[in-house]
Amino acid sequence: MDGSAERAGYPVRMIRPATPADVPAVVRMILELATYENAAHEVRVTEEMLRTSLFGEQPAVFAHVAEQDGEPVGFTIWFLTYSTWRGVHGIYMEDLYVRPEHRGGGHGRALMAELAKICAERGYQRLEWSVLDWNEPSIAFYDKLGAERQDEWLKYRLTDEPLERLSR
Repeated sequence: MDGSAERAGYPVRMIRPATPADVPAVVRMILELATYENAAHEVRVTEEMLRTSLFGEQPAVFAHVAEQDGEPVGFTIWFLTYSTWRGVHGIYMEDLYVRPEHRGGGHGRALMAELAKICAERGYQRLEWSVLDWNEPSIAFYDKLGAERQDEWLKYRLTDEPLERLSR
């Protein structure tokens, strides 16, 4: 960033890979996101768990932070996928969140643009995610980006007791 945004009176925004120091803020934002999605009771992540996931010996999940004036105001957590049809990796964006008071300032778009840049640099051919069907502001945001809905696919998930039962 060349500083022109700051000189023009706009807050300075930066997208960067998350660091271990960001973990407490990201965990707080995960809880904020879960609360917005009416699912705070499902959150089990701790700072230690996220730190291990992101910065352990062989991380399989990654995060970027949107920072404004030195403070984390948004994040995205993502991991690699693989397309057997295309024969290359892609990115699955598990979460994208910007604190409500910072929405509309370009942070969400900048976080997604960073993931798109990673895809382009590494030859990945997909950037995918899910959105709740009632989350109209997010749906409108993704539609505006030109994202294509994948309505023909049904999502499935095993967790808790059904997952345990299947493992036996």
